[in-house]
Amino acid sequence: MGLDDEFVTIGEGDVLQKSNGISVLNMEFLTIVIPSLVIILAELSLFLGYTKFSTWVHIILLVALTSLTIVINDVDKQYLLRAFILLSLLRILNLSMPVFFDLTLYSYVFIYAPLLIPIYVLAKDQGLDWEYLGLRKAIKYYEIPIALLVGLVIAVGEFTIIKPGYLIPDLSFFNLLKLSLVMVLFVGFFEEIIFRAILQTKLQEMIGNYRGLFLASILFGIMHSGYGIPYEIIFTALAGILLGSMYQKSRSLFLVSVTHGFINVFLFGVLPHLV
Repeated sequence: MGLDDEFVTIGEGDVLQKSNGISVLNMEFLTIVIPSLVIILAELSLFLGYTKFSTWVHIILLVALTSLTIVINDVDKQYLLRAFILLSLLRILNLSMPVFFDLTLYSYVFIYAPLLIPIYVLAKDQGLDWEYLGLRKAIKYYEIPIALLVGLVIAVGEFTIIKPGYLIPDLSFFNLLKLSLVMVLFVGFFEEIIFRAILQTKLQEMIGNYRGLFLASILFGIMHSGYGIPYEIIFTALAGILLGSMYQKSRSLFLVSVTHGFINVFLFGVLPHLV
């Protein structure tokens, strides 16, 4: 075998090109690896308590990736760069959003609702239809108990790790309804459309189902670094694999959004009042 030109295939696409014995990463690989590593750096900084540094890293990454989408013509690369932009934008909104209410439950609305605009722009520019995003397949009645059970199991595991306080003062019907609406329609829906429907789907197309699922779940876990607990990052990444597998099999964004919402309802509402 000669040393002049040799291609090495990883996953479902060519990732390394050897020319004269020197390995060169191609653009698809760089488009995935560099933003992922920068996001991990920013989140590890937040984990270590360097909040200001973490915020600036995310801001710089957002500006850099936005600039690259202007000069890069490849549709797939633009798509992936915009997906990573959404992750940094989510963190920036989370860290910079002022507190308007004493009850922090309402702050989730102001953090997640603005993401509707960049998500819409991404979907429109990339020509993503409802079926691609998993919005065409409605959740079935028999899937509700599955979502409840999976949500409870994950919530119990996460509760033992972070032991959060409650976001509602009591378990009255009205307070549970408010919590459920916020956690399903805002937290669950927006995080699932970003991490599963947009990011995971494209990563699986580019690097394969298992690698795409794993990387999207790692990023999902690392984005929970704000708790400052390493076990929370690991556990959330594993939960991301489960949610990602549910989405991959069902292709229903509603199912994983409801499941995600139930996790948070149990975690921040029910369990703190019962334990």
